[in-house]
Amino acid sequence: MLYILKPAALSCGKGIRIISKTTNIGKRKGYVASKYIHKPHLIGGFKYDLRVYVLVTSFDPLRVYMYDEGLVRFATEKYSTKKSALKKRFVHLTNYSVNKKASNYKKNDLQNDEQEEDSNRYY
Repeated sequence: MLYILKPAALSCGKGIRIISKTTNIGKRKGYVASKYIHKPHLIGGFKYDLRVYVLVTSFDPLRVYMYDEGLVRFATEKYSTKKSALKKRFVHLTNYSVNKKASNYKKNDLQNDEQEEDSNRYY
């Protein structure tokens, strides 16, 4: 079984490690350990995360608004749980700040076109 060890106060994928059950992590303050999903849903063999944004304006009655747009982030190397791949950040992390440094990172060229299109819309 694998676990993911994340620092509680860092961001951008800093300090994240995948560890096995036999790894001795000792007492570490400021870390969160959780079970690692070893068979995540993949797209084209790549790990991803999907973010859907909502706005909650009331809890009683519950009133939730879901934004039309969300965010999908992909890892830049195909997913694997082989021992040799466990330390490869580009396999397991989907953080943009991590993956933009990968040699096979592909920039989203449509982003600029969509931004121009959005700026021409009237709301």
